[in-house]
Amino acid sequence: MAPSSTSTASRRDLFRVLLAGSIVLLVVHTLGRFYYTPLLPYLVDDGVLDSRQAAALATWNYLGYLMGAMLAIRWHRVDHIRVLLPVSLAVHVITTLLQTQIEAVPAQDVVRWLNGVANGAVFVQAPALILEWLVLRNRASLSGLVYLGVGFGLLLSSGMVTLTADWLSGAARWWPALVLSVPLAWWGWRQLHALEMPVHDPAQADRSAARRGQSPLFDRASIPLFLSYAGAGLGYILPMTFLPLLAKMQLDPGAWLVDGSWLIVALATIPSAYVWNHLGARIGDRLALRINFVVQLVGVLAAVIWPGPVGIVLCGSLIGGTFLGAVLLTQRIARALHPHQGPRLSAAMVALYAFAQMAGPWLVKQWLDFGGTLESAFWIGVGALVWGLLFACLVPAPKR
Repeated sequence: MAPSSTSTASRRDLFRVLLAGSIVLLVVHTLGRFYYTPLLPYLVDDGVLDSRQAAALATWNYLGYLMGAMLAIRWHRVDHIRVLLPVSLAVHVITTLLQTQIEAVPAQDVVRWLNGVANGAVFVQAPALILEWLVLRNRASLSGLVYLGVGFGLLLSSGMVTLTADWLSGAARWWPALVLSVPLAWWGWRQLHALEMPVHDPAQADRSAARRGQSPLFDRASIPLFLSYAGAGLGYILPMTFLPLLAKMQLDPGAWLVDGSWLIVALATIPSAYVWNHLGARIGDRLALRINFVVQLVGVLAAVIWPGPVGIVLCGSLIGGTFLGAVLLTQRIARALHPHQGPRLSAAMVALYAFAQMAGPWLVKQWLDFGGTLESAFWIGVGALVWGLLFACLVPAPKR
């Protein structure tokens, strides 16, 4: 039997599609969400925010991320994605423009929330669309490479914030993120819009619904994975939100690690998608995920056991080198457990991850309000990663 037109793809097509997915994730996740992390110490110095307001602002962004992922659960078909994905990219650009203009904290909360909605929708739909495209071409093992853009984006965001630190201030510090977002979002969407993907007719949708009924999202196989993923989301988000601010509090003024901590995270993140994608294919995704949790746990523990340069460097490098691995490995395991769920399952996983991330800054704010310190708040992340590791060990092998 001759292969169908969707069963193969040239290396050029694979590169173009993975690059487009990487770029749209770079736009919304690093120029949208994580640009805020290296920017945070400067916004505090500029008097735009204090530590509690910064934690609350992050919580609003993560709440939006959760809601964006939930939108993707509702509108998960290919024809839905073709509408919601470009709208979400446009919302990212508009809200980034607004961030260059406003400094009032309540207005910032609203804008960061909207930016999070766009981020959540794109972070679910772009990888899910690409994964389905790869599955049709028998290349699903490459799916983790779409997250390479996040690693390069972290390095890019670190450099942009540092290079413009002396000649921008306040809300104007968001301008570099806006200038870069516009052309990248436009190019990335053009490539993804051109993907050849089947659009299911109503009869196919009914059959898919029947399959979903036979294979529910939550069962004995998937519940441990969902609980593990919640621990991953809460565990990594504290250093990924507050590490530069923690460095600023622990180190002498002008120490290179205040900016350099985020640079370390970025450099460690760049190869991580490839490393964990390859390791999962080599030793199995479940075992690779357990190893990933152990490394993350050591990273967050380092920040609380060895405060100062050693803890900052270890935390930044180990968390930067693992968090994307947890995402891509969990997504692949989930799809192997329920192969007929597709983008809907991916959206449910990201929604849970987003809820856990939203809880992180909120818990930090409550801890600070009760008189705790930012350093001691990192124990929340330690506990979450222990939780995640325990449940990762309970995830069963997918049925053939």
